[in-house]
Amino acid sequence: MGSIGNGRSVSVVGIQMPPVESKTALEPGALPVTTSPVPRWPRLGVIMVATRAATLVMALLSVSLMVSSKQRGILTIFGIEIPLYANWSFSYSLQFLVGMSSASAAYSLAHLLLIAHKALKKVSMVPSRRRTWLLFAGDQVFALAMMSAGSAAAAVSNLNRTGIQHTPLPNFCKPLPRFCDLSAVSIACAFLCCVFLATSAVIDVIWLSSL
Repeated sequence: MGSIGNGRSVSVVGIQMPPVESKTALEPGALPVTTSPVPRWPRLGVIMVATRAATLVMALLSVSLMVSSKQRGILTIFGIEIPLYANWSFSYSLQFLVGMSSASAAYSLAHLLLIAHKALKKVSMVPSRRRTWLLFAGDQVFALAMMSAGSAAAAVSNLNRTGIQHTPLPNFCKPLPRFCDLSAVSIACAFLCCVFLATSAVIDVIWLSSL
């Protein structure tokens, strides 16, 4: 209690200020915000879809052209006519090419269907880190397999055109031009499929660096 000149008593009231909280606790902007990883390039998803679609088209072309490469012809040697029949199923290398092209087409189609499913559900196209590693491994395996199949088929196709060295074998592509031409285009599509698969593997690496 205290007194003032007129003799009346005046109560002294003590006012205690509340403790000042830290700026970090008061400002909501300082709170940590968790965001999903964003790819470094915004158009990378579109490039991935285009690459997968190109892989599917090249693989299907390789299969369809090779399967349709059948032809009959007549080879004349010293006046003797020899009937010929060419079919892709007669060569293990061409069978391997058809099998790997079919597998690559199925692999690319499955990935495109998964992307379409995500687009319908409006889910981000950015894959998880584990799934990206699986895609990277799959793209490498299929790219190497397509390169091996294309190389083996190219050796058979070249043998049909040139024959065996130091052996007087005729050029079988002269009486069978359609078979040789379709086989060559099919092999070229297989190599292009390999290139697109390798490009997909590079895109997978970019995804991994962005996650």
